[in-house]
Amino acid sequence: METNLTYDSAYKELEKIAMEIETESVSIDVLADKVKRAAHLITFCQVKLKSTETEVNKIISQMEGSNSK
Repeated sequence: METNLTYDSAYKELEKIAMEIETESVSIDVLADKVKRAAHLITFCQVKLKSTETEVNKIISQMEGSNSK
């Protein structure tokens, strides 16, 4: 995955691609490339969300553990 890609930038790019496809402003010659890029961005966002969820749950567990002492 791209090292400088952020969740926000990926999401914005996905919105742009979706809008282009919905308004049929994408040339048939580049449609497949846009769909491939969208699939890549979706995967990136899913991984980022899962990673963040795992990290937040870990922090919460640590906080709960230190509160019970």
